[in-house]
Amino acid sequence: MSTDAVRGPAAITEPARATPVRGEFDVVVVGGGPAGIMAASAAARRGLSVILLERYGFLGGAGTAGGLSTFCGLHARVHGEDRRVIHGLAGELLDRLAKLDGLSEPHLTINDKILAQAFDISAYKIAADELVTGSGARLLFHALAVGLAMAGDRVIDAVLVESKSGRAAIRGRVFVDATGDGDVSAWAGVPFEKAAGLLYPSLMFRINGVDAAATGDKPWRTVERLMDEAERAGTHTFPRKKPIVRPQRNPLEWRANLTQLSNPDGSAVDGTDVGQLTHGELQGRQQALDAFTFIRDHTPGFGGSYIVDLAPQIGIRETRRIIGEYRLTEDDVLGCADFPDTIGVNGWPVEAHVAGTVEFRFARGENPRGFCQLPLRMTLPGTIDNLYVTGRCASMTHGAQSAARVTGPCFAMGEAAGTAAGLALADAVPCGAVDVTALQEILERNGCYLGREA
Repeated sequence: MSTDAVRGPAAITEPARATPVRGEFDVVVVGGGPAGIMAASAAARRGLSVILLERYGFLGGAGTAGGLSTFCGLHARVHGEDRRVIHGLAGELLDRLAKLDGLSEPHLTINDKILAQAFDISAYKIAADELVTGSGARLLFHALAVGLAMAGDRVIDAVLVESKSGRAAIRGRVFVDATGDGDVSAWAGVPFEKAAGLLYPSLMFRINGVDAAATGDKPWRTVERLMDEAERAGTHTFPRKKPIVRPQRNPLEWRANLTQLSNPDGSAVDGTDVGQLTHGELQGRQQALDAFTFIRDHTPGFGGSYIVDLAPQIGIRETRRIIGEYRLTEDDVLGCADFPDTIGVNGWPVEAHVAGTVEFRFARGENPRGFCQLPLRMTLPGTIDNLYVTGRCASMTHGAQSAARVTGPCFAMGEAAGTAAGLALADAVPCGAVDVTALQEILERNGCYLGREA
């Protein structure tokens, strides 16, 4: 039989159906990455009923599902001194990780210009569970948000989810879009932008069986040198320069961040396109195997090593960014900008994953303050009254997002959004009309650093 004979119309019409409401909450947080973890925990601690929806069976976002295993942006180099600038609920999460023996000491990275901090992925999953549920929020895992029900042009009524239990609606009074891709915002009609040249994704993997004593001094630089030499000799071609290969909590295990995922035309894989995501997963695993084989065969201490884990999904750095009440810019990041509605800070440099390499740009000037403040307005869509947008899909330009998309500022945005949700509901005002002074006082009382003193 010809395949043409069984082809139907280009679209299928589904019958109308009534979608059951699974629950009603004061605050509905969609996405369990760093911003979502903090938003749900902060809102619940304001005495609100809160649910956090997550498509996987664990929290952590890029840190767990993306295999990142490193916190970036917790620290800034403030006038030459390395200082942790993300506190509040993030401090509680770090304390829980330390009690689980899952947190390494901060280490210098990017040519020793800033600190990052490695963690154990399994411990992070447990610590995040404890923080969210211990704060009083509910979790719903394996629930993929697929759409919205609106209660007017400017008000979201419910998030629609699909799961093994079928389709359901989750009603809320305030919503927090922590999806990373700005899914909730896009469904609500919030204006957004996707760069013509998205930041390239990567697939993280971990290597076990490393003889740390045999690797020598700063072996991550050895790996970079060997890869560069092989490319110059014409024996190998690698998709990305500036590889990151660093030890984990146990020096037997190392994390590897050195892949770069592209479409056949050379453009970055788009994390909102399922076909490109599939291509990226396949390409990423092959790149990981090729890179690991080179490292194992050429790097001292890696001869008996093996790949112990390939991340559950490729790590997406950039897709949609909303166009909100204020767009954080690269000039704000590099110029260490201040804002009257500060809700936290970003000390991470611009980290642009461009074709074949990574470009870093640090704060301007000699001995700079090293961080910019993050304004509440970057979480406000301006067109929806009961929505905050946090994390890498918040209102930022392409350049600013390449800095403020990392974990530290996402923690700060999330805690601020969850706290602000409590104020909006208590005062019966739209999300954009909360008392900023009161919000800042609460955040600082809870230990958050807003960058108002350096």
